[in-house]
Amino acid sequence: MFTGIVTDVGTILATRKQGDMRVRIATRYDPSGIDPGASIACDGVCLTVVDRGFLDEAADAPAGMAGWFDVDVSAETLARTAIGRGPKPWAAGRPVNLERALRVGDELGGHIVSGHVDGVAEVVALAPEGDSLRVTLRAPEALAPFIAPKGSVALDGTSLTVNEVEGCTFGINLIPHTRAVTRWGAVEKGDLVNLEVDTLARYVARLHEWQRR
Repeated sequence: MFTGIVTDVGTILATRKQGDMRVRIATRYDPSGIDPGASIACDGVCLTVVDRGFLDEAADAPAGMAGWFDVDVSAETLARTAIGRGPKPWAAGRPVNLERALRVGDELGGHIVSGHVDGVAEVVALAPEGDSLRVTLRAPEALAPFIAPKGSVALDGTSLTVNEVEGCTFGINLIPHTRAVTRWGAVEKGDLVNLEVDTLARYVARLHEWQRR
């Protein structure tokens, strides 16, 4: 489980076909504190660490990053997320929002996020609003009923509050801090982002469905 509070922005060092796809990500996390088998949310996708280690400074490591970890991305994950789709698929040099798994006693600053992406949303409009940035996205039609004004969504692993909803489109507001500490600072119209709806909304909808039977 996660909270949607991004704690590092990693950089993809390499991708290669190995079964499905293996990805190596550079990080500021101390690799000695990452156990093989641990879960890390990468752009909101819960992925399992299969290897980790320290970067060689002589290997032109990204600034401020001393470690790396490997994850395997299955064909199912590639098909259901933005990892292999859109104008910015995962490739060497691409930034990635990272969050370590929630531990008992950690502060719950966002909302409960499972890392199980429901679908892919598209950025359809950007508009400055004071110091913030208003972002309008289009969700898949099947997921639109689970998105409500003032509710929560996880977009590329970031817990965000929904401002308004109209059909399949919805808006969020990015404050300067969020844009500075996540990869949202480089968002562009046409980007595809991983969308996870609020777990509570899913259960309420399921209960309502059963009550109508």
